[in-house]
Amino acid sequence: MPLSAIDSISPAFEHAKKQLFRPFRLGQWLRLAFVGFFAGELSSGGGCNAPNLNSFPQGSGRHTQHFMGPGLSDLHPGAWIGLIAVLLVSGFVLWFVFVYIGSVMRFVLFDSVLQKECHIRAGWVKRQGEGWKLFVFHLLCLVASLVAFSVIVAVPLLIGALAGWWKDPSEHIGGWILVGLPAFALFLVVALGFALVYVLTKDFVVPQIALEDIGITEGWRRLWEMMRAEKGSYAGYIGMKILLAIAAGIVVGIATFIMILVLVIPVVGAVIAGKASGLEWTAATITLAIVTGVSLFAVLMFVISLISVPAIVFFPAYAMYFFAGRYQKLASVVWPVPPAEIPPALPQLPMTPPSSAEPIG
Repeated sequence: MPLSAIDSISPAFEHAKKQLFRPFRLGQWLRLAFVGFFAGELSSGGGCNAPNLNSFPQGSGRHTQHFMGPGLSDLHPGAWIGLIAVLLVSGFVLWFVFVYIGSVMRFVLFDSVLQKECHIRAGWVKRQGEGWKLFVFHLLCLVASLVAFSVIVAVPLLIGALAGWWKDPSEHIGGWILVGLPAFALFLVVALGFALVYVLTKDFVVPQIALEDIGITEGWRRLWEMMRAEKGSYAGYIGMKILLAIAAGIVVGIATFIMILVLVIPVVGAVIAGKASGLEWTAATITLAIVTGVSLFAVLMFVISLISVPAIVFFPAYAMYFFAGRYQKLASVVWPVPPAEIPPALPQLPMTPPSSAEPIG
C-alpha cells in the first residue's frame, strides 16, 4: 500500500540515519555535500541572505572618496564597457556550465541516496545521457519562464502607455495599482507554477528516467496520470514538503548566519586595511575584489552544503519512499523482495537391503 506524505517521513529519517551515521564516513559526507551543492538540493534545506555591507562603518567622506573616486574616474569608458562585457559573458558561461553539471548531479544524487553509497566519478560517467535530457528541459523551462514573465510585465506597461499614464505617472497612481496588482498576482502564480514543475520533476520524473531511461515527456505523462488518480495524496506531499523545508531552513539558516559572520569579519578587516593604506579602485583591484568575492561565496556555499548533508539525503529519500508505493520499478529497489526460504534437504538414508530378503529366482 502506498505511503502517505506523513507516513513517508519516518522511513526517510531512518534511511538518512543509516546512510550518514551507521557508520559515519567523512569521505561519504564530503562527497554528498559536493553532489548536493551542484544538484541544487540546498534549496530544500534553506538558504542564506547576503550581509548588508552598507551597515558597516564607512569612514569619513574624505577617506571614502579617496578610496573610491580617483581610480574609478581615471578609467576609460572603453575599459568599463570591456569589464562589464567580460563579467556578463563569464557569468552566462558559468551559469550554463553549472546548469549542466547540476542536471547530471541530480541523477548522481538519486543513485547515491537510493544505493546509500556516493560515487561521483562513476555516477558522472554513467548519467551523462540522462543529465543531458534534464539539462535541455531546464533550458526550455528558462525560456518559457522568461517569455511568460516578460508578457506579464509588458501588459500593464503597455496599458499605461496607451492610456497616456507615462506623461504624468503621479496623477494616475490609482490606474497603475488597478493594472499592477493583477499582474503582480499573476506573476506570483506563474512563478509558483514553475517552482512546482521543478520540484515534481526532480522528485518524481527523475526516478523514472534513472530507472527506465525514458524521456522527460513520457515521465511527465505518467506522473500526470498518477496525480490525477491521487490528487489529495500529491497535494499533501507538496504541503508537507513545504513544512519540512521551512523547519530545515530554520536550522540551516542559523548555522549559515554564524558562518557568514565568521567569513565577513576578515573581509571587512581587509577592506579597512586597504582604505588605510590608500588603495584605490582600479580595473585590477575591481577584478581582484570580484574574484575574491566569488571564491568566498563558493567557500561559504560549500560549508553550507556540509551543514546541509542530512537534508540533502533526507529530502530525496522522502520523495523516494512516497513515490515507491506508486511506481513499481522504484519499489522493487527500495523494498527488495527477500529470496524465498528453501527448506533444508532431508538427510539421505543408507540404501541397504533388508536382512530377510531372499534372491529372486
